[in-house]
Amino acid sequence: MSQQQLQQLSQELQEIDEQIEGLQANIEAVQQEKTEVDEAIEAIETLETDSTVQMPLGGGAYLRTTIENIDEVIVELGADYAAEFQEGDAVDALDNKKDHLDDQIEELNEQLAELETESEELEQQAQQLQQQAMQQQMQGMGQGQPDE
Repeated sequence: MSQQQLQQLSQELQEIDEQIEGLQANIEAVQQEKTEVDEAIEAIETLETDSTVQMPLGGGAYLRTTIENIDEVIVELGADYAAEFQEGDAVDALDNKKDHLDDQIEELNEQLAELETESEELEQQAQQLQQQAMQQQMQGMGQGQPDE
């Protein structure tokens, strides 16, 4: 019976470990997006009209271009929508996006902490079952020997 319980705990631990890995990957992706938002804010605040920049075309190709008007910034809103903002409003929109990303990271970290706690509890249960099984084996060996 205890061997079956150990196998079940082992399977549950494996599933939790996979969930933990998925959450960690999600956290990293959201943190990367937040870094990109920070870089965009810095660029908006430091670039000026007539600055020359490299614009990514995709596939690792770039094009040198001159900023015609830094006061008009297009910001992605999500769900394949974007809007044009004045420079200050664009920074505000990006700051709001960053706040939302912080909230996502916090929520993901809470889920991660819950899974790690659950994993620790299951590991303790598995250790207890293993100890019980060893004790039963030792008792069984002691009973099979004749008294001297």
